Amino acid sequence: MSKIYLEEVKIYAYHGVLPEENTIGTYYLLNLEIHTDLWKAAASDDLHDTISYADINAVIHREMKIQSKLLEHVAGRIISAVHRDFPQIDYIKLKITKTAPPMQGEMKGAGIELEKSFKPNS
Repeated sequence: MSKIYLEEVKIYAYHGVLPEENTIGTYYLLNLEIHTDLWKAAASDDLHDTISYADINAVIHREMKIQSKLLEHVAGRIISAVHRDFPQIDYIKLKITKTAPPMQGEMKGAGIELEKSFKPNS
């Protein structure tokens, strides 16, 4: 199994149910795991034979700019957009953490994780 990772991508965005979350915003940390075949690139050393993580990062940033109430919705959009742009991907797992959720108590953050397999019969 071949995997591509983007780890702790830090993006300032405006997601949330509360009105102040949509005006004040906060930082989000995103962790993405993608399964795809990387062996052709391993042999060729050619960017055209892989998926550029810079291109994946651009998709993530584009989708994070679109305000949503729920992180589940944001994650679903990102997963769909990444797969739409790179249909050779077999599986995507995405974790989004809101670093300063408006809740009582100290915490590193609150988040969700969504994963989807694109293999037939999955």
